[in-house]
Amino acid sequence: MKRLATTLWVNLLLTYLSFAQQKAVVSGKITDLASELPLIGATIVLDSTSGEISDADGAFLIKAPPGKHILDFNYVGYKPKRFVVDLTPNDTTYLNVGMETEIQMLDEVVVSAGKYEQKISDVIVSMDIIKADKIATNITSTLETVINQTPGIDVLDGQPRIRGGSGYSYGAGSRVLVLVDDLPLLSPDAGDVKWDYLPVENISQVEIIKGASSVLYGSSALNGIINVRTAYPGNKPVTKISFLSGFYMDPERSELIWWDHRPAFSGASVFHSRKAGNLDLVCSYHGFQDAGYREFEYERRNRINLNLLYRNKKVNGLSYGINSNGMIVDKSDFFLWQDADSGAYRQNVSAAPKLNGSRLNIDPFIEYFNEKGGRHTLKTRYFRIINEFKEAADKNNESSLYYGEYKYHKSFRKPVDLSLGASASYADITAQLYGNHTSFNASAYSQFDAEMYKRLTVSLGLRFEVYRLDDYQEYAKPVLRAGLNYHMAKYTFVRASFGQGYRFPSIAEKYTATSLSSVHIFPNPDLNSEYGWSMELGIKQGIKVKSMNGFLDVSLFQSRYHDMIEFAFDVYKPDSVLIPTLDDVGFKALNVENARITGVEIELGGEGSVFSLPLTLLAGYTYLYPVNPDYDSSNTGSSSPDKILKYRYQHSAKVDLELEWKRLSTGFCLIYNSFMKNVDEVFTNPVTGNMILPGYPEYREQNQTGTVVYDHRLSFRLTDHAKISIIAKNLFNREYIGRPGDIGAPRNITGQLSVYF
Repeated sequence: MKRLATTLWVNLLLTYLSFAQQKAVVSGKITDLASELPLIGATIVLDSTSGEISDADGAFLIKAPPGKHILDFNYVGYKPKRFVVDLTPNDTTYLNVGMETEIQMLDEVVVSAGKYEQKISDVIVSMDIIKADKIATNITSTLETVINQTPGIDVLDGQPRIRGGSGYSYGAGSRVLVLVDDLPLLSPDAGDVKWDYLPVENISQVEIIKGASSVLYGSSALNGIINVRTAYPGNKPVTKISFLSGFYMDPERSELIWWDHRPAFSGASVFHSRKAGNLDLVCSYHGFQDAGYREFEYERRNRINLNLLYRNKKVNGLSYGINSNGMIVDKSDFFLWQDADSGAYRQNVSAAPKLNGSRLNIDPFIEYFNEKGGRHTLKTRYFRIINEFKEAADKNNESSLYYGEYKYHKSFRKPVDLSLGASASYADITAQLYGNHTSFNASAYSQFDAEMYKRLTVSLGLRFEVYRLDDYQEYAKPVLRAGLNYHMAKYTFVRASFGQGYRFPSIAEKYTATSLSSVHIFPNPDLNSEYGWSMELGIKQGIKVKSMNGFLDVSLFQSRYHDMIEFAFDVYKPDSVLIPTLDDVGFKALNVENARITGVEIELGGEGSVFSLPLTLLAGYTYLYPVNPDYDSSNTGSSSPDKILKYRYQHSAKVDLELEWKRLSTGFCLIYNSFMKNVDEVFTNPVTGNMILPGYPEYREQNQTGTVVYDHRLSFRLTDHAKISIIAKNLFNREYIGRPGDIGAPRNITGQLSVYF
């Protein structure tokens, strides 16, 4: 028996060794066909059964028995590729796989939806992408202009609102989280967006999520996120130099003219990117000055941006680097007009303090992609803001933010994607305006996406967070995110999602005590956090007509918010005062109401050619029904006698079209907003309204119509390396108003010369 057993083991071993010796090997490298850069994490499937994932150099290796085999190569945003190989025993076949990017709009690659690369058609939420080309064609010095042209989003006096999720909070707090390269960039004290600080000259694309995104991004993502992704170098060095100059024309009402000479603005930017061995380098400079179309309003700024990435030569899959951005600014903002007639573009000097400021962020990061497809990422940020007011030292403030986030992501073959992460931030604020404070946040989150049944993808996410402000500590309720995406047909995608969110009040909302002209703002240390959720049902239909491809996207959505923070006008006298005076009348941030916002949004996008002329189109319509379900007609503080929420447009339509002919291209952007039905009653009341904003009650009564703003642009390629452009903003010189006392810019013309190397 022992001899028989030994004989069987020997035969089995010889058979195995013989089979092993006959195994063949397929190896190779997967790259982007145009740039020749490696594609990390591409999937390689052998005979529709087993497969591998390419490593940090795009390399792969698969063992297979001799014979004919089919190899399928797939990567998000690229056309699938198939090879048929005939393998001989003990042989090694090498494949150099160059993959082409998809040109379909449904195949645009985004990162923000799940914190890893996905096709926009596969995500569970509504998303929009703003490409660098669109930013360039609009000849804008700040990203806020292009954000405002996106369907479902508007920017009211610097504050972004997605689908009516915010009203107006006087520059303090934001329910939309703005990020740069996945890291938050709201100011640590006021929690607002510094639009002039975002590097418009160094952007690859902007990704916008519509709806609660706190599971992945935490506080301030209650209404959605705007993620600015900076550019990266290709195989060839790129240098771009741009000069712009423009001026404001006279408004339609001649009595609004306060200048002797038309106010002008000008700017310049330089961008350079290159690869030097294992080092990626991107750097840019931006300078801009604007005399302002409103009296005592001006801005002068200079900004430098530098991004470095190094791929380690010794450790495969290891890369690290540092991104940085710095700016100095000298400016004065506009707050309230003098009156609705000749003083609509004028303001009191006391309400327009002059600011000298500086902003700086330094972002070290490290990433490791292991052989099994796991990706470890550690990103950190130091963000410093200093504001010094020339004639109002009591408003000086400075703040520092220290932020770090670790994320682990792995793609399995099912396909299944798993993301785990943790983040922490610490802020130190020194301010005479609202005192000295410190805050600390810590959180942990998880995100799971899997193809459960054929074309059905399921997404689940969970987050825990703790927040500490000075000696006060608060634990955020655990928030959940869940969604489905069903690939119903070849170009048809149905999605459904539910997401919870929260926002801790900013330090400025809780502690600001100041006066601006005749307006007083009072602190509220007892202010509570906001909570809410949003859900959506949508369908994205791909469209292909001859040489045009695009999409039609329709979504139904609803959002609910609890303990919403709004600045409410009232008498806030101290307990020690018996009889209030005008000094006790003003605004204070309160948890004043709940909100329910229901709506529908339709978007149509396309690119290709019509009559052999290249064309791109993005159009959208958004309808909102924003109400307070706890409406009390006896105590609203609103100008409207019903439950419509304040500072919302119920109807909004936006169209952007670009057409090319040989060296000439032309395009336009049209924005329509319906009449803002509800604002603070204090502004519309004949007594208080004329005290704070002289003439506004009558102005509002006489202008109860929607507004249309039309921009037209034209550009001509002088050579393959130079282009001249011109844009007329508010071409028809329409007078329009956002928040009370803030009339928009009259017609203005901008010209730009761009040179490429």
